[in-house]
Amino acid sequence: MSMIETTQLQKNDIGIDKEYVRKVRHEVARRLALKNISTSEESLRKQAAIEEAIAILEERASDFILNGRRMPTIEEDQQIIEQVVAGMFGVGNLQSYLDDDQIENIDINGPEEVWITFANGVKVRGLPVAKDSEELVDLIRQIAMRSGISERRFDTAHPELDMRLPDGSRLSGLMSVTKYPTISVRKHRYVDVTLEQEIEMGLLSPQVALFLSACVRASKNIIVCGRTNSGKTTLLRALINEIPARERIITIEQSFELGIDQLKDRHPDCIALEARLPNTEGVGEVSMADLVRRSLRMNPDRVIVGETLGPEIVALLNAMSQGFGSLSTIHSDSSAGAFRRISSYALQAVERLPMDATNLLIAGSINFVVHVELTQKVGAEVSSEKIVNQEKQVTRHVTSIREVVGAEGNMVISNEVFKTDEFGKLISGAPLTTSSYNDLSEFGYSAKTYGGEF
Repeated sequence: MSMIETTQLQKNDIGIDKEYVRKVRHEVARRLALKNISTSEESLRKQAAIEEAIAILEERASDFILNGRRMPTIEEDQQIIEQVVAGMFGVGNLQSYLDDDQIENIDINGPEEVWITFANGVKVRGLPVAKDSEELVDLIRQIAMRSGISERRFDTAHPELDMRLPDGSRLSGLMSVTKYPTISVRKHRYVDVTLEQEIEMGLLSPQVALFLSACVRASKNIIVCGRTNSGKTTLLRALINEIPARERIITIEQSFELGIDQLKDRHPDCIALEARLPNTEGVGEVSMADLVRRSLRMNPDRVIVGETLGPEIVALLNAMSQGFGSLSTIHSDSSAGAFRRISSYALQAVERLPMDATNLLIAGSINFVVHVELTQKVGAEVSSEKIVNQEKQVTRHVTSIREVVGAEGNMVISNEVFKTDEFGKLISGAPLTTSSYNDLSEFGYSAKTYGGEF
């Protein structure tokens, strides 16, 4: 669907009265509540909603005739029903964008301006998902009521919102500090992803995949770093899928995103924890750092922090130092830069760790740092009318892997065991320490696969 005119990206018929759709949706919800339709099977609840919507439209058909108004066509009735169901179980007018598996990012700069970025890097202007700011905020609030396991408010008192959509996409919202409400949706096209698939997508080579697989199975602590949209979370998911099914996994996130707990065939013993914001009285907050500390009392084999964003880093490093084979991601422009980012986060923690103390903690906890990079093709075309270039505009690939070997004062000592040469090729760098090599060799990694170009 991605290689089409922009006007086809949005299915909604602008001729349909949205207020009428809202009234029908509310009446459907009321009737379902009266009938106590509370089954956990969403497909059954959707079917019940469709049946009620059809009944309501049939009942109101006579009102159109009595008032001398044109009755909706069969096609319009169908669109009304689709919008009612999307509003109750999906994400309203966002649904058509989320249904396109070629779309990667959706950026909404207020009700009138929508930008769509496809997986190949091409960016186009989309159609609005709301008629005004009020409707846009109402849409996000409705979604927030059904997302996560705790209240997610979005109003002037709580102008920031982060949450996971039903399909696994990540939504970030902002209001009251911009002229219009601003929404960004990052779609995760690969939830159940493997290192083999990452090889096919060009993120890494078979040799590097073998190395990373051995690191995970040897319970090495790994930080995946990179810039925004570089593929950190996708690689993290692939690494998690290398963890044996017998192990107990605890995942910790600011808002649910990984979805590993849903992959019961791969990880039958997995608990997903989500940070909780304070309530309207300012109490009840459960921070990421709180959850990391709590996870250590839950008999974990692995502690996974989806994204390290601040002071929880100290708790995470302490967990890693206990040998849990933990994994996490962090924003950084290079593998070496990850250490500086960690130090800056540690300064924000209640412990207020100085750099030398943080570096000692890094040396005693992190084993490897993997850097992922996104490369944008020069001259990538953008159009407000249609997609004008179907070529792949972006590539993602591992560019560096560092082994942490120690710390000295204000410096973390590390060896870049995989690096990018002057031609942009990933090659072997410094040799692994003897202890790491011996550990990895027990899980299939050998000197025969190490050395040369990857």
